[in-house]
Amino acid sequence: MQTNLFDFLILHSFFLIGESLILLTMLHMLYQRRTPTSIISWLLFIIVVPYISVFIYFLIGVRKQSNKKGMAFLQLKSRDGLSDTQVNVMDGILRFNGIPELSKDNSFKFISDSGTAYGYMMDEINKARKSISISTYVFKNDYVTKNILQALTLKAQEGLEIRLLIDSLGSHKIYFFQGLFKDLRQAGGKVTFFMPLLRLPYRNYINLRNHRKIYLFDEEVLLSGGMNLSAEYMAPTKTQDQWNDILFRTQGEATYQYSQVFEDDWAYANTCPLREATLPIHKPYGDAYIQVVPSGPDLKGDALYETLISAIHGAKERIWIVTPYFVPDENIMAALKIAKHKGLDIKLITPKKSNQILADLSRSSYMEELLEANIDIRLHKGNMLHAKAILFDNSVSMMGSVNIDNRSLLLNYEIVSFVYSERIIIEIEDWMRTLMVNAETDIPDKSKIRHILENFMRILAPQL
Repeated sequence: MQTNLFDFLILHSFFLIGESLILLTMLHMLYQRRTPTSIISWLLFIIVVPYISVFIYFLIGVRKQSNKKGMAFLQLKSRDGLSDTQVNVMDGILRFNGIPELSKDNSFKFISDSGTAYGYMMDEINKARKSISISTYVFKNDYVTKNILQALTLKAQEGLEIRLLIDSLGSHKIYFFQGLFKDLRQAGGKVTFFMPLLRLPYRNYINLRNHRKIYLFDEEVLLSGGMNLSAEYMAPTKTQDQWNDILFRTQGEATYQYSQVFEDDWAYANTCPLREATLPIHKPYGDAYIQVVPSGPDLKGDALYETLISAIHGAKERIWIVTPYFVPDENIMAALKIAKHKGLDIKLITPKKSNQILADLSRSSYMEELLEANIDIRLHKGNMLHAKAILFDNSVSMMGSVNIDNRSLLLNYEIVSFVYSERIIIEIEDWMRTLMVNAETDIPDKSKIRHILENFMRILAPQL
């Protein structure tokens, strides 16, 4: 009898603790003012797997950090301080969120060829004289990264400051096997993994990944875009299975702002004092007007997301989107359909089949909804299309690390550039047209079971 009573008390205590944790989870969601879609998604998950889901929520469900180990939220600076003149509505939204106005006289080189990208990367490493700072999501152990590491090691031996910041989840294989960095570290180079995986859950934010691609040389030259560091993205010779992606090279004040973002990420990852980025020489490097926009948990608001919605609503002629993953929220879907109803040329260029099966399952119902609104969808048939870029009318292009999904727009550490230059917009338009040449316009037929599964995936979309 005593044993039965003891078992009953243990079982009752277990359920009491479990229900308390579920209640705590729900209160936390309400405290964070999450979107109704996100709350419903998590509540469904809690109903299906009530106790495991609570653990997962506190492991990956946090979207914003109140601070970064005592550090203030990221605040970008411009060379001459904020001016009072707003270029457009987008500029006003960005400034309200603490993003500096666009800078002028930047150089800009658009790169869509993997061999050219590799050449620029190696050339800039070899030409560097003071420092090299690299931040990437994916860093694989292959012949391309071995060449990069060998060049970085030589530079470290020459006395240059070499810093390599790698996301631990995006590069989980080398996170657990870091022997390839031995020579670089012995030469004085520093290698740090962002948000290490081997931490207690309550001390970690495993869901918040650093997806930024920032490659800085002497804090004067920048390479950025969608390309990570591996043979899939860049290589001395093009291979049959190489991905389609983009990179750009720039010099000027835009580089200074990317440097600020890197310094902030480096200080956070290493728990060290924040170092001021070096202001570049004030001279005309080129004709590009660029506005640098980071997004993620290190910013108080959602400047990029707000600006994207505003840009869709404000477009007058066209919106051409290139993205590898398309899992938008209701606001973006509504904005795109409204833009089409106003008569705009809306195009979505995305892979026929991506490298993420869950993303492909999740996107299908959204693409069907766009087709019903007569929006032009182009399914690229070539190698994996990993590039991210958007054209708004003939006035501005957005390119960088951001995908059109909830993870990129509302969770990850990301960074993009809004580029204002007729020459560059024409060049990007030509590149987008080449992608559309090798693309299909019809979504393949599917079974009823597949159709149900794809619609069900919309429930999970906020967490993807």
